[in-house]
Amino acid sequence: MTDDNRPLAGRVALVAGGTRGGGRGIAVELGAAGATVYVTGRSSGALRSELGRPETVEETAALVSAAGGTGIAVRCDHSSPAEVEALVGRIAADQDGRLDVLVNSVWGGDPLTDWEHPLWEQDLETGLRLLRQAVETHVITSRFALPLLVARRSGLVVEVTDGNTARYRGSFFYDLAKSAVIRLAVAQAAELRPFGVAAVALTPGFLRSEAMLEHFGVTEATWRDGIAADPDFAHSESPAYLGRAVAALAADPEVMARTGRALATWGLYREYGFTDADGSQPDFAAHWAEALEDRHGPLGEPL
Repeated sequence: MTDDNRPLAGRVALVAGGTRGGGRGIAVELGAAGATVYVTGRSSGALRSELGRPETVEETAALVSAAGGTGIAVRCDHSSPAEVEALVGRIAADQDGRLDVLVNSVWGGDPLTDWEHPLWEQDLETGLRLLRQAVETHVITSRFALPLLVARRSGLVVEVTDGNTARYRGSFFYDLAKSAVIRLAVAQAAELRPFGVAAVALTPGFLRSEAMLEHFGVTEATWRDGIAADPDFAHSESPAYLGRAVAALAADPEVMARTGRALATWGLYREYGFTDADGSQPDFAAHWAEALEDRHGPLGEPL
């Protein structure tokens, strides 16, 4: 019998790109639901990525365990097939071949994104590097991890993206990366359906990542102080909100009904009833329709 407070007890998850931001929020909330979570990324206590940020996979794994799950940190560069293959081999050996949830949340593209110039004025190698970092890493990870889910004939793949419509996202390579990730979910869903494994794309709204909090000069505890600088920040959401969306999907016995879809926190909270860490239920799509559509156009229909 499943514990209602720990619906993912006994399940095993891999959160690729779980060092910070949405990936960290997902890992922690999967842990809070009882899962064993492998947290991977390039930033560890021993070796940081070129982003130079302080967050590490070990910190996230400790937060997973503190939330009630079992967090296991593994430094892994998901652009390296050999490293990903070794990671999946370790999971298979540790967990008797079990993997129930794969979250592809690798990003690291913020310093590579050019928001100021059109394609023909951008640095080509930087743009192509963004695509390799944001899309190729997901493909590599799925290539090696999917056989574990297929063998069990159940499970869930979550491709974390930005936006769930065809609306242009403001920068050529950024838009291409985020749109491609949605298509990765669609393609995996088609190939995994016969094996009972679901694949979805999932977007948060205005996410209060560590970098975003720093941008506004606030912490998660004082985030509302940033509203004075940007009124839209009042409608932001913490990484926990995205994490609770993933945990709800992973615990849903009918998740196959959603396979192949591009989902959003602002739609799923209505269906599953989860809240953000502060008890609120942010709905960035509703805010967009009310306050931003006149300036920026409609978000459009979900893909």
